[in-house]
Amino acid sequence: MKMDSDLLHSPAVGLAEEEEADMNDWKLPLAFMKKRHSEKIEGCKALAQSWRMKDRMKTVSVALVLCLNVGVDPPDVVKTSPCARLECWIDPLSMSPQKALETIGANLQKQYENWQPRARYKQSLDPTVDEVKKLCTSLRRNAKEERVLFHYNGHGVPRPTVNGEIWVFNKNYTQYIPLSIYDLQTWMGSPSIFVYDCSNAGIIVKSFKQFALQREQELEVAAINPSHPLAQMPLPPSMKNCIQLAACEASELLPMNPDLPADLFTSCLTTPIKIALRWFCMQKSAKLVPGVTLDLIEKIPGRLNDRRTPLGELNWIFTAITDTIAWNVLPRDLFQKLFRQDLLVASLFRNFLLAERIMRSYNCTPVSSPRLPPTYMHAMWQAWDLAVDICLSQLPTIIEEGTAFRHSPFFAEQLTAFQVWLTMGVENRNPPEQLPIVLQVLLSQVHRLRALDLLGRFLDLGPWAVSLALSVGIFPYVLKLLQSSARELRPLLVFIWAKILAVDSSCQADLVKDNGHKYFLSVLADSYMPAEHRTMAVFILAVIVNSYNTGQEACLQGNLIANCLEQLSDPHPLLRQWVAICLGRIWQNFDPARWCGVRDSAHEKLYTLLSDPIPEVRCAAVFALGTFVGNSAERTDHSTTIDHNVAMMLAQLINDGSPVVRKELVVALSHLVVQYESNFCTVALQFIEEEKNYTVPSPANTTEPGNLTPVRDSPAIPRLRSVNSYTNIRAATTARNLNKSLQNLNLNEEGGPAAFSPGNLSTSSSASSTLGSPDNDEYILSFETIDKMRRVSSYSSLNSLIGVSFNSVYTQIWRVLLHLAADPFPEVSDLAMKVLNSIAYKATMNARPQRILDSGSLTQSAPASPTSKGTHIHQAGGSPPMPSTSSSSLTNEVPKPPTREQPATRPPYTPTLGGQAPHSHQFPRTRKMFDKGPEQAAEDSDEPGGHRNYISLALQTGLCDWSAKYFAQPVMKIPEEHDLESQVRMERQWRFLRNTRVRRQSRCITQRGVSRLDDQIFINRNPGVPSVVKFHPFNTCIAVADKDSICFWDWEKGERLDYFYNGNPRYTRITAMEYLNGHDCSLLLTATDDGALRIWKNFADQKNPEMVTAWQGLSDMLPTTRGQPSASAHRAGMVVDWEQETGLLMTSGDVRVVRIWDTDREMKVQDIPTGADSCVTSLSCDSQRSLIVAGLGDGSVRVFDRRMGPNECRVMTYREHGAWVVKAHLQKETDGHIISVSVNGDVRFFEPRTPDSINVLQTVKGLTALDIHPQANLFACGSMNQFIAVYNANGDVISNIKYYDGFMGQRIGAISCLAFHPYWPHLAVGSNDYYMSIYSAEKRLR
Repeated sequence: MKMDSDLLHSPAVGLAEEEEADMNDWKLPLAFMKKRHSEKIEGCKALAQSWRMKDRMKTVSVALVLCLNVGVDPPDVVKTSPCARLECWIDPLSMSPQKALETIGANLQKQYENWQPRARYKQSLDPTVDEVKKLCTSLRRNAKEERVLFHYNGHGVPRPTVNGEIWVFNKNYTQYIPLSIYDLQTWMGSPSIFVYDCSNAGIIVKSFKQFALQREQELEVAAINPSHPLAQMPLPPSMKNCIQLAACEASELLPMNPDLPADLFTSCLTTPIKIALRWFCMQKSAKLVPGVTLDLIEKIPGRLNDRRTPLGELNWIFTAITDTIAWNVLPRDLFQKLFRQDLLVASLFRNFLLAERIMRSYNCTPVSSPRLPPTYMHAMWQAWDLAVDICLSQLPTIIEEGTAFRHSPFFAEQLTAFQVWLTMGVENRNPPEQLPIVLQVLLSQVHRLRALDLLGRFLDLGPWAVSLALSVGIFPYVLKLLQSSARELRPLLVFIWAKILAVDSSCQADLVKDNGHKYFLSVLADSYMPAEHRTMAVFILAVIVNSYNTGQEACLQGNLIANCLEQLSDPHPLLRQWVAICLGRIWQNFDPARWCGVRDSAHEKLYTLLSDPIPEVRCAAVFALGTFVGNSAERTDHSTTIDHNVAMMLAQLINDGSPVVRKELVVALSHLVVQYESNFCTVALQFIEEEKNYTVPSPANTTEPGNLTPVRDSPAIPRLRSVNSYTNIRAATTARNLNKSLQNLNLNEEGGPAAFSPGNLSTSSSASSTLGSPDNDEYILSFETIDKMRRVSSYSSLNSLIGVSFNSVYTQIWRVLLHLAADPFPEVSDLAMKVLNSIAYKATMNARPQRILDSGSLTQSAPASPTSKGTHIHQAGGSPPMPSTSSSSLTNEVPKPPTREQPATRPPYTPTLGGQAPHSHQFPRTRKMFDKGPEQAAEDSDEPGGHRNYISLALQTGLCDWSAKYFAQPVMKIPEEHDLESQVRMERQWRFLRNTRVRRQSRCITQRGVSRLDDQIFINRNPGVPSVVKFHPFNTCIAVADKDSICFWDWEKGERLDYFYNGNPRYTRITAMEYLNGHDCSLLLTATDDGALRIWKNFADQKNPEMVTAWQGLSDMLPTTRGQPSASAHRAGMVVDWEQETGLLMTSGDVRVVRIWDTDREMKVQDIPTGADSCVTSLSCDSQRSLIVAGLGDGSVRVFDRRMGPNECRVMTYREHGAWVVKAHLQKETDGHIISVSVNGDVRFFEPRTPDSINVLQTVKGLTALDIHPQANLFACGSMNQFIAVYNANGDVISNIKYYDGFMGQRIGAISCLAFHPYWPHLAVGSNDYYMSIYSAEKRLR
């Protein structure tokens, strides 16, 4: 629409208004935009957790092989003079050779024992080949599957050979004897670790790999060919799990610098701090630390394993730094294997990183297998140098003057670096380098609180962060901390554990094993804890008891049930939700907990949550009650009574506004069905029989011709029993519907499955079952059958006054399931269909033998409905279909397939819970429901247990996993809609500016006055006859509904945007539409005359339209006048009015109440009785004054004040119209009037405080449609006589429209609907000739 440029750039006066309007838009609440509407209700995809060490290992035996031959240098090494001499920090020349050898051996053992005190150590000093063999084989024998370490020092023998040999001695020490690495591998076996401290050590590593490869090939040959000579020999062990550490590359010699020890590599591996400090002092930079000498280093006070002393702190920092370097440089799986699997291996590899740094400075490259990426230049080494510098600079004063030691700032600084990473970083980046340090800091009480806080903030980033932290090795630390009694750690630990368990629930076992669950039980019971932390504690406990029997027992003893019941009424909704889920899980398949719940009347306490304002909480309560009745333990009368009570309480949720709750309800009832299967089978047979004997009364039976007022139940006809009101299915209207042939079924009959043979399966005729229909292979009961059964059960409900057994709890629950099978939300009806069919299947399988019909009678029934693909699938919903010619079948007319361009929205049923019903696909078309194919006799003589069941006990909705996702996702992050920089926020801002522009520009036009309204700006042929039209308030889109589909047009461009099927059953029609959240992310609400409401999103924007939610807005729509062509003008169907400000939806129609739904809570909040004996035809409300105005079919206009009680809320009734009210409109201003119009064309203005009209105008007679423009004081009338008249507020006709523009002046069809745009002076008109046109004010005004 082209707007005048002066309107776009209005003077500054307009700006204040614009800002004001914007603020109002920001304040408006949004309906149906919560996570449960926008997400699929399912858990997050489980990340494969690789952090658990599948095979933790220990190095249990150590062989120390020293070939020193003190005093005799090997022939192939020329030593410098002076030369490196120290071995294990001992000068071998300072004592006799033998003593030196023994002392060095003892020292080496001590150095290793610092790292692994519990291993068995065996020294072999200057050995022979046999001694080495004996040593290795005995160690392997004792170690069994554990790891063995082989340390080789070859400083007194020649260098290794290229043939893969190292050297030892003969007995007399007159010769060097080669020892093949191949033999060494055989003796050592696997898993092993080898340390080689000699020149050219890299050669050994290469040879080792070649021999290992050779072994693998031999193993393969032996496996393929058992007769091969290799296969006869004992098989060599595989060398895959062997680790090697070598001092230098194949071509390098060891350093000979006299300031260094001769076994520099061994020193780095076993005494890292000592050698690191010496090396630090040998660097030029050490001169910057005055007064530090090599002698002084020897005197550093403290012990390595005491972190409070200088030496201990340095060791701690060294561990943290080397661990961090490894974690940042190594691939994850290699890090796990080398640094987390085995304590000794981890220590050696941490120290190997130091060896690489020190030895490379002397042109020596240590080698490892598996090979590590180079780490000697890593930035963290600078942090190490700084820590050493700070420590050494204090040494002189500490030693000479005894001053106190100042602790290193290293850990505090690293935590700060981690904090900077958390607060400053972007979303996608490398993980923080400091993570392993945070882990080390958890050991220190000084920094623990801060470290836990930062760790929690890191875990909050999402499941990837949790997986990362677990792979670093956080788990044992946080598990150990649960033994701490410090109260200040509680919130942090609870948060961290909630994050861990949300990502990896397998930790439940570790917690119970270490009694960790007690920690969370005490947090839950602590009333001083904030609700958020108790929520996390109860979530953790809910994970501990989830399908884990040991956890259930432990928590039951820890008094979990009583603890949870106390918190059911907590004001915090998430806590209520998780308390209920936790209860549902602790007694799931665990009878002791159920009985504990019974003693505490847990089920009665849970009833209060069934009416909770938060749908998720109601859902959790249904889940808990479902598992409460779903226990498979032995039943007693007491427990059966409880189950019945719970079932009847649950049945009241049949018309809950939230599909999530109703899905959970089906699952809860399915537990009950499984529990009392035989009783339900009996009820199923009863209903199936009934359904065959009945013709559902067509509306013509219940109304006299010409009598258009709906028939009501006269008081003389007994109403349904109160217990039957749960199903809310229409009461019977006439006594002649009574089923005279009803037998009194004995529901307690213990009928086991009868032996299965062709003769004992009944072949009763069920005309309307569509087992044989090509679409319905999967189900025994088709949708039509169930729908008919549901209506039969309501029409014949007077039966409930006969035998008690018929009106049992099982009957009630069966009716509830029938009702849910016709739910407007496909997922709910699909689940209910599964449950019903499962029982119908079993009932027919176990049916008692009945008379076999003769072949002639088989052909008399009407054929099963050959419904076109994708049509019968959509038959859900309320009331009787159009009367059909054959009384025996509802489904024998062939419906026309809907001509849609999109596929139908509900997918064809698939029997996910147990496969197809047997043999259904082989039944001929006219077969009956229980008939079985003659050619199937042979296979079927097996007992029926072989047939797979539809309902498995695992029928689930995913609610609990979906709820747990909350804890896996970031909790502390600002939601996107509140982030001023986010795309979502920008789009919203743009929409609100657009809204303000539309409001302002349209106001300018309407204030000038509209003198004509006949400029046709749009015309198009709609795919169906328009029955309701609705302009979008702010964009150029208009929705046009026909009987069961909705078409979207862009009225500015004149093109069709979308057309989709609403999913209502074929005997219902759409009677009202509303845009919800029109100011922002629009949703479309459709109401059909069976009382169902559906809400759609993603329409008109190239995406597939999706149903957000659907529910039965009115459950007792009176079916009386529906279905008769003569009465079509007199069916109000369902009328609605929407209040965006309060999120309330007013609904009424062919009922005697105005029902108010709160969309935020998704529940009915109020039923206002209309007090009239006719239907409501129009609703209009004003949130400011809490008023609702209803126009009725008897001509009265009634005003209700919803703040008052049901008996006094009708504050005014106007009876001035003599006929059906077409429209009643309440103006939104504070002193707005009521405008109402009847079929006779009289327009009346009422002031709500006065009893008589203040103005009357007369328009055309025979009105079919009317709308009132809320801003421009115009109203338009459409008539059967094919014209539209537009009037201004004084009653003057400003336009008369009879012909379409263009179309050679074709006459307009009979008007079926019309609607004004809420702001622009546009009028949309739909007529019976399928055309949809829009008229507007003259061009010069626009």
